[in-house]
Amino acid sequence: MDGRRILTIFGTRPEAIKLFPLIHLLDRDDRFESCVCVSAQHRGMLDQVLDIAGIEPHHDLDLMTDGQSLDELTARALTGIGRVLDREKPDWVVVQGDTTTVLAGALAAYYRKIAVCHVEAGLRSGDIYQPWPEEVNRRTVGTFAKLHCAPTQTSADALLRENIAPASVHVTGNTVIDALKWVTQQIDDRPELAAGLSDLEQRFAAKRIIGVTSHRRENFGEGMQGIAKAIRRLASRGDVAFIFPVHLNPNVRAVMNAELEGLDNVALIEPLDYPHFAKLLDISHIMLTDSGGVQEEAPALGKPVLVMRETTERPEGVAAGTARLVGTDAETIVRETERLLDDPAAYAAMARAHNPFGDGNSAQRICDLLAHAS
Repeated sequence: MDGRRILTIFGTRPEAIKLFPLIHLLDRDDRFESCVCVSAQHRGMLDQVLDIAGIEPHHDLDLMTDGQSLDELTARALTGIGRVLDREKPDWVVVQGDTTTVLAGALAAYYRKIAVCHVEAGLRSGDIYQPWPEEVNRRTVGTFAKLHCAPTQTSADALLRENIAPASVHVTGNTVIDALKWVTQQIDDRPELAAGLSDLEQRFAAKRIIGVTSHRRENFGEGMQGIAKAIRRLASRGDVAFIFPVHLNPNVRAVMNAELEGLDNVALIEPLDYPHFAKLLDISHIMLTDSGGVQEEAPALGKPVLVMRETTERPEGVAAGTARLVGTDAETIVRETERLLDDPAAYAAMARAHNPFGDGNSAQRICDLLAHAS
């Protein structure tokens, strides 16, 4: 008997990172015929992950164009993915998270009455504009997905409060921990994969490194200005250095370059591929971020996370003590960062807190659910 035909759809670097452990398992499992479609919502950064993970998509829509609006992207993704679905006729579509690709992929499947498995289901901030548009994307998919793979019990409870059928909700852990374990093993076996940070490690050897990522749409403008000013003030300390892979979006680059370029202990660098980003997490003392994934990844390596957002759809980290919300006010970011730098007990409390996001076996749980779901 032929295996279940699974079409996995994704388009951004974070989706690729969180889905490649599952794709690896699907490819090796006789219970499935696995097919991959990418929208290339993040072209360059997506390709880096595909390369290191050894994944060759069966379909590459290459949808991005300069200045494309969200509605244009959504329309092109919906029709492009629809054509792929009509050709492949899968039994299940797998999507992950909350991007425009996720919304379009799941919606195209729903229009054809194809079952949808939503990986990392149930995350909720409670504010439809933070993160924007991701909060509405994932809420929408949650209304019609057939299999909800919640990373934590908190996420599962959020789905149950929305009257999702309990039998369709499963706590699987987050596949990002599977991916991080895989890539750190790859780096151990082949150190050259992350050797590109060696010069910065040597340059900042006498300082505590603070890693930074920032790209959220809701922080464009005043929020980015606050983040940049906080980093500039903190950089006046002699005992710290910043490594900041600056997002390609000009709303981020213009602000950070204007405020931070030329500071001796601030390295504004190009976006990192996945092995180098894992290495940055490993060598950092603290992570400052407005990213979702970093809130999950950094605690797995014992690194405190200060979340430069007003809300988070990952409250488990805040509750567990691995992350703290600090917003984008410069005063608050400086105060909370210096608290961790100057108070060893406060730092240890966050660094040693239990990471609630998974044990590295999430992809296998999802694989088994797909094999048995009716």
